[in-house]
Amino acid sequence: MSTIYIWEVKVKNTPLLKKKCSHCSSNRFQCSDKFRLNAQKKNIDIWLIYRCVKCNNTYNMTVFSRIRTESISKDLLDKFSENNKKLAWEYAFSQEIRRKNNVDADLENAEYEILYDDLSIEDLMNKDGEMIFFQIKYLLDFNIRASTVIRKCLGLSSSQLNRMLDTDSVYCNEKPLQKKYKIKNGDVLQINRQELINLYLIGKEELFLSAINDQ
Repeated sequence: MSTIYIWEVKVKNTPLLKKKCSHCSSNRFQCSDKFRLNAQKKNIDIWLIYRCVKCNNTYNMTVFSRIRTESISKDLLDKFSENNKKLAWEYAFSQEIRRKNNVDADLENAEYEILYDDLSIEDLMNKDGEMIFFQIKYLLDFNIRASTVIRKCLGLSSSQLNRMLDTDSVYCNEKPLQKKYKIKNGDVLQINRQELINLYLIGKEELFLSAINDQ
């Protein structure tokens, strides 16, 4: 069975909300990682609290409105009550929640890192099979293109990756990868091993020739 390498995209912060503040000139709000709960009889309202980046004015983004308390599991309700950070980030990145609240997010504000293993030409040459497999771990979605991840993890230039895409040397979930495709958690990328080796060898040759010309 072929080895599947994991490329994990880990976000470092929640995206800012694009919303005009009613108290100052700012148009961005930052997630506070805290929830507000309001129970009335058998119903409960739950909001995710945001604060203006300039004046600290609050905005409550609705998570649940007038929902029956028994329809929420005790474990989930406890997480809301305890201001569980992981849960807060899940809702802060939820496109569906933003849509329901009629607000947009500044996704370019989200900083991230990619955890991956470096692959050398020697590693590639010692592998069997036509394709090399990479699985994407990407728990919080903020619209990253697959091309960005591939270039970062494999050290390719835009022209090199375009060459591979034009020759159908890169697949995503068994279909040729489209240039503007945005990754999803669990995606499996397949990259032609020999084409990748060729690009690496060409890159080394170009560096060698450049060094000679500089002498």
